[in-house]
Amino acid sequence: MEDRQERVDGQTEESQEDRKTRQGDSLSKESAKKKRKNLVDDLRKNLDEQKQLAQNNYEKFLRAYAELENYKKRTEKERAENLKYANEELLRDLLPFIDNLHRAIEHASSERNDSPEALAEGVRLTLTELIRILEKYGVESIESVGKPFDPNLHEAMLQVETKDHEPLTIVEEFQKGYRIKDRLLRPARVSVAKRPDVDEERPEAQEA
Repeated sequence: MEDRQERVDGQTEESQEDRKTRQGDSLSKESAKKKRKNLVDDLRKNLDEQKQLAQNNYEKFLRAYAELENYKKRTEKERAENLKYANEELLRDLLPFIDNLHRAIEHASSERNDSPEALAEGVRLTLTELIRILEKYGVESIESVGKPFDPNLHEAMLQVETKDHEPLTIVEEFQKGYRIKDRLLRPARVSVAKRPDVDEERPEAQEA
């Protein structure tokens, strides 16, 4: 009887230990499950935040891209407008000279024109004022006569044999040249000096 009771008690104690072990394992599993759930929740939360951040950045990108496109279109339109009316101010400044030339023609055609000198003086003053306006916009004439020939500024129309000028010196100007700042608008058309033929200067050549 005692042996049987001892076995029953032993089984009872073992069952209690097993239950404690199972309970511990169950608690560990619950804790691990809870940790996994918390980790998954954190990951989902972080993923949602990153999705929202990405969406915000994408919307910012779209706005920035749209603003850039609008800026490019606006800049292109302004550039086209500037090119279209680039000479507006210059042309406005030239209109008074057209008026003066019209008046000069009317005066020259009228019966009251008894002073050609006055007409010439009026034209001269108009030309002087026109040159001043061109200089205002950076246009200047090219000095030629007496200067060394420069193919970048001058166009030689003919050569002149002369002892009065050094070779390749400009003798005469047929058409005035102009440049705007550092850029050539039109070369000056000129004649260039060259040495006389040596044979013509030698008495032997003349006798021959």
